[in-house]
Order: sequence, then structure tokens, then C-alpha cells
Amino acid sequence: MSVSPEPIGVTAGATKSARVFAVVNQKGGVGKTTTAVNLATALAAAEKRVLLIDIDPQGNASTGLGITRQQRVVTTYDVLVGSEELGAALVSTSVPGLQMVPASTDLAGAEIELVGMDRREYRLRDALSRLRIVYDYVLVDCPPSLGLLTLNAMVAANAVMVPLQCEFYALEGLSHLVKTIDRVKKHLNPGLDIQGVVLTMFDKRNNLCDLVATDVRGYFGQKVYNTVIPRNVRTSEAPSHGKPVLLYDWRCAGAQAYIHLASEVLYREQDYAQ
Repeated sequence: MSVSPEPIGVTAGATKSARVFAVVNQKGGVGKTTTAVNLATALAAAEKRVLLIDIDPQGNASTGLGITRQQRVVTTYDVLVGSEELGAALVSTSVPGLQMVPASTDLAGAEIELVGMDRREYRLRDALSRLRIVYDYVLVDCPPSLGLLTLNAMVAANAVMVPLQCEFYALEGLSHLVKTIDRVKKHLNPGLDIQGVVLTMFDKRNNLCDLVATDVRGYFGQKVYNTVIPRNVRTSEAPSHGKPVLLYDWRCAGAQAYIHLASEVLYREQDYAQ
């Protein structure tokens, strides 16, 4: 049995609490996991202490960082149902400064199990409480739905990040997501905000992409990042090699876009820095 690593070291006397981002979109195939994995990698490359939590039963973020099934001894399922502490689920990645909590298919049944549990919406927030001072940023890769798993991520988060594909149906369901965020803010997590919306899978040869981008910017205004993530073959290939694109081919357009996105995120986060 593999032994989980210790949390990344924290400077003595440090009291700053990690900023937690839930990466959310109820629509699948929009680049959500790709964004979570590569943004986490880019933040770690900027010498931030980063934790990526995979709360999607598909476990794609875990696979994308090269975490094998054998390494997933303790997973987010165990943490959410209360059988293990979050610290026991930590797994090292090939990216310096980036640790993760992997997912397993057991999460598929967690929605049902959580229904009857105490503090069912707060399970992830409670589990994170002791480790928030260890990291600068925690990213939670959510499933493509707005069920209890995603709700746990929103309740634990300071802010939501929304990857949005540049295609015709991009704005469908967006109002529903915004209403859900507003409800969580009103009833469960008053501090929740939208950190930003990132446009993904942008194809400059397609005029429709520009039209969608214009619509989204009109809807969200300054919440939309200036950085746009392009369609990129190397970015699509990277997960099959168990690597973020920044390790697979840091020179490609996709990798460079995520580096720029991380810079934008850090710029927006300056107000929260101590």
C-alpha cells in the first residue's frame, strides 16, 4: 500500500488561509477538467502551494495528472463520507508544489449516501478546514452536474471559476448556473463569488466563436478573463500521457494560454494577498 505524502510545508508562523476555487459547469465537454489541471499546474509553476481536489466520479483530473488507480488508496469519496481525513488522501504529482486528492468511481454513489448525513453540504468544507493554511490555492474539479458533490465544492469555495466553451449552446444553462450560485450564496456560503469566466476551445477560424465571446462578455462583463483558451491538439493529447500540457509541451499555444490565465488569476487575487 502506498503512503500518502505529507502536506506541502508551510512557513513557520504563517496564518494565511488558502483561496478555494470550485471549477464548475454543469455542461460536459467544455474544458472544465483541462482548465482545473492546467491552471493548478501554472499556479504551482508560479511558486504557489496548490492542492487540486478531484470531486468528479469520472476521475479525469486524477488521470490527467498521471495518478494511477493503484495510487488512489484514499480518495475524495472516503473524505466526504467521513471514513478518512483529507490529509490521508493527499497524493504527490509530477508538478513541484502541486498535490492532489484523487477521485474514484465510488463517488458515483456518494450523492445518495450524502443525502442522509449530517452537514451534507458542508462535508468538503469541514474536511478542508485544517489544511487551508498549508496551501495558497485549492482548486476543486467538479462533476458536470449541479448535485450534492458540486454543492459541497461551492460551499467550501471562496469563488467559482466557470470554463465556457465558445460554441452555440454555451449560454444555455448559464442562467441556471448563476441562479444556483446565488442560492448557495444566500443560504449556505455568503462569501461565494464568481472569480471569473474563462472562454475555452476558441477557434479563431470560426466566426461563431467571436460572436459567442461577445455575448458572454456582454453578460458577465469584467468577470470574463481576457485570456482565451484556444483549441489545441497538444492540449488534447496531454491527458493520454498523464501530464498537464505545461509539462507535455510548454511551448504550445494551449500551455501558453494557461500560463497567461494563471497570471490573470493572480492579478485578480492581489486584493486578498496579505
